[in-house]
Amino acid sequence: MTRLVLALVLVAIGTAAQAQGIKLAICPGEFALCAASGMTPVPNKTITVGDKVYPLGHAVCPVLAGPAIADLNLTGGSCANPGPGKVWSLFSVAYSSYPQAPSWSVAPAKPRTFVTTMAPGGGMSNMWSFPCVIRPGSTNGAKLADCYGPMNESPSGNPVPPGTKVITEAAPGVANPVGGNIP
Repeated sequence: MTRLVLALVLVAIGTAAQAQGIKLAICPGEFALCAASGMTPVPNKTITVGDKVYPLGHAVCPVLAGPAIADLNLTGGSCANPGPGKVWSLFSVAYSSYPQAPSWSVAPAKPRTFVTTMAPGGGMSNMWSFPCVIRPGSTNGAKLADCYGPMNESPSGNPVPPGTKVITEAAPGVANPVGGNIP
């Protein structure tokens, strides 16, 4: 049931995104799924998305195999990986369980909502369709990637102010969870 709710939210986001000119695609192959990850701010670094500047954040995410949904406006118009040893951070509802921090053992996805705040760790990131670097080796059998993207930016490319309701699969207490604001 919770995956169905998440899929419906994704359809709503996708509908709003397409209305704003976002080009969606279903991509095969490897991708990083950041849906249950938290994000750490990268001090004194920013990233520009469209014409908006956001603080840059870093998330560690498991690498899985598609199908996954991409925003082609952010991936250079292609599902192809951004380079050797790299993958895109994409989203998928194909997995009901996947490796999650801190142990990186496979655990069920548990969608939940939270409200963003100004407090340290109270922000969010959508981390959708940004490049990631695959780490060498594995942790507890999970292939991991370091992903970098904007903090407090929505899947439709707009700022997410404090007080915004967000859906995530990150556990309660995870700082700056990766997710999407609820339209």
